[in-house]
Amino acid sequence: MEIGKVPHDVLKNIVFDKLKFFDPDVMIKPGIGEDCAVLNCGEQLAVLSCDPITGASKEVGRLAVHVSCNDIAASGIRPLGLLVSILLPPGTTENDLEMLMTEIAETATAIGVSVIGGHTEVTDAVARTVINMTAIGISKKDQIIRSSGARPGDKIVVTKTVGLEGTAIIANEKEAELKKKFGLPFVEKAKSCITQISVVEEGIAAGEIGPEFVHAMHDITEGGVFGAAWEMAEAANIGVTVSADQIPVAPETKTVCEHYQLNPCRLISSGSMMIATSKPELLIEKLSEKGVLATVVGEFLDKADDRFVVKGDEKKVLEPPKSDELYKLD
Repeated sequence: MEIGKVPHDVLKNIVFDKLKFFDPDVMIKPGIGEDCAVLNCGEQLAVLSCDPITGASKEVGRLAVHVSCNDIAASGIRPLGLLVSILLPPGTTENDLEMLMTEIAETATAIGVSVIGGHTEVTDAVARTVINMTAIGISKKDQIIRSSGARPGDKIVVTKTVGLEGTAIIANEKEAELKKKFGLPFVEKAKSCITQISVVEEGIAAGEIGPEFVHAMHDITEGGVFGAAWEMAEAANIGVTVSADQIPVAPETKTVCEHYQLNPCRLISSGSMMIATSKPELLIEKLSEKGVLATVVGEFLDKADDRFVVKGDEKKVLEPPKSDELYKLD
């Protein structure tokens, strides 16, 4: 298998199909495109999600917090707590760990989420630091928004610009090379994309509109905006059409992708939320009030076989996500 997410057919046939027992209080089970599990806790729901950081070696503490909390935000609620598992390679110093924990603590404080437990160890099972976080949120039963709730006719709204996480990672990992080619100001601006990676506030804003009009949300991660659109359609068993010409791409992302011959629409994109809504104007106005750019980039369709990307007069089949563009870098 290629580096990156395990292919969806493998996930379904080898991973998900092996899971036979679910307690009646498990309200949302594992599935393609689902960001979170949901447990019935009486009058409230517990919303949980876990994510590792494996595609970056710098700013991993900040990335780990944001990526985990973004999944909870995709349910329309604020994250409450984080469980943090840290695997450190041999040779890691106490100073290295202190810097990592400073990143985690500062980012968690900025979002307003508590680190409530976890595990830390040094192991030769990893060649570089691996962080896995489990994020937890609490929701009322009538407030939860599922990743799989998109309906035919819903417009697809994307927040901010795509490829933010990938741009920040590449700018950090390839800093010397990019600085030589494009200069220090460009590199610093590309690195600063990490400051936009949280989608907590926009997820909450969409949640305030409510599930009557906001039917589904999905944090855009590996596989980029094209991958997220396919996953949301697959989760809802419907079709989708995406207009490539409408997808917002920042100048820094475009330059980095052109330099390394990457497709920004298939680049890891934490910082962008994909939202299925029957009231795009209302949602865009709500997000604009919070200073968040929001753009309609497509629409969900009736037939599951109808999944397309349209660019100008050209129409192509939207394929399931493959290995993220990030992994094409040396």
